[in-house]
Amino acid sequence: MIPASTASSALLVVCLCARWCGTCRQYQPLFEAMQPEFAGRARLMWVDIEDEAELVGSLEVENFPTLLMAQGDEIRFFGPVLPHRQTLAQMIQKAIEGPLITVQDPAMVDLARRCAQRHRV
Repeated sequence: MIPASTASSALLVVCLCARWCGTCRQYQPLFEAMQPEFAGRARLMWVDIEDEAELVGSLEVENFPTLLMAQGDEIRFFGPVLPHRQTLAQMIQKAIEGPLITVQDPAMVDLARRCAQRHRV
């Protein structure tokens, strides 16, 4: 396991996707275009779960696209989200303010640590 990061206080927003997923392909440009809107408050990253299987580890992703939002070791959201800009913007803003879920799965925490470590901003 990667040690807990002392990284920035920015919210980490990871979109877990698959290249074969048509919805994911449509979502990627919208998702990536939102980074400037949350600069300094959230770091957005795109992860293809097949190309980066070692990064995803044991976490099961069953629906696409799935978002993982974390602040350090605190998981703030994990679940599928349809590609809608306003929904994503509202979710990111609310997750910056605090958790949207109460479930804390060790595999989610491990993935958040790995993503933060690999994609330092």
